[in-house]
Amino acid sequence: MRRWSLRSLALAGAVVLLLAGCGAPGGVDGDLVDDWPAFGQPEAFTPPAGVCLAADFAETVYLSAFNPVDCTAPHRVETVHVGTFPGDPPALPPAGSAELRAAYAECDAKANGYVGGDWRAGRLWLGVALPPATAWAGGARWFRCDLTELTSVESNGEVVSRTASLRDALKADGPLRLGCYTAKLDRQRTIEELVAATCTRPHNAEFVGAWRAPENVAYPVRDRDWVRFYDECRKQIGRYVGLADDPNLRFRVGVVAVPGKAAQWRAGDRGVRCYLWLSDRTVNRTLRNAGAAALPIRTG
Repeated sequence: MRRWSLRSLALAGAVVLLLAGCGAPGGVDGDLVDDWPAFGQPEAFTPPAGVCLAADFAETVYLSAFNPVDCTAPHRVETVHVGTFPGDPPALPPAGSAELRAAYAECDAKANGYVGGDWRAGRLWLGVALPPATAWAGGARWFRCDLTELTSVESNGEVVSRTASLRDALKADGPLRLGCYTAKLDRQRTIEELVAATCTRPHNAEFVGAWRAPENVAYPVRDRDWVRFYDECRKQIGRYVGLADDPNLRFRVGVVAVPGKAAQWRAGDRGVRCYLWLSDRTVNRTLRNAGAAALPIRTG
């Protein structure tokens, strides 16, 4: 036989009394649902700009992995800008799409403003990160512009763990800026590697600036593809050393053009770093504004 305690019976009686009591107080209609305010539409997560992240750059940004740190703490990525894809694309833009190339161009410009100069003049790499497909389906339409410091941009450099922000980091000369190099040659006497060097020590190459190739310029594969790259970098050399880009310039100094990898080119990175190269000697000073006296015409 089921047992009921006195307490259970007392509570049951209280409920009966309440239900059988008088009508609802004034202003209460007895409907417990219609007086609750409607819930707003859920908002998709959008990452902020100007924050630093301890983890390596990732092409897809998951909310669960978003753990910003103070920029004075060790970090490997800094978000310099967060933009929005125009026109509400129905799906995530695929690699190499016009939408992603436009996003990269926006990130490129914003990164320059953030660091206080052309970011390619430093040991920096720029990446564009996107929300996951699930967030896109929920309304996320942002892209994130991330900068990372590398040990080298001329070869496969490693990521540097920084303890300071990149904001205005290139407004003045400093260790982050690209400078002078020693060009190492292979057996065919072509440049195999550019190794960073102190400008006051013997060296034979120097960074002079960057050229941004137009959209209609293809990634260089054959020798003839490089002609435009060398011509444009030679213009950078002329401005850097203070000489006209005339037919004599090619007899004064050599040129090195370094674009990013093919995958980066397809993604929208059309930047080409330019270097002058002395094939016949070394110098122990910078050649910025050095003029004709420091770069005589080579006759041999």
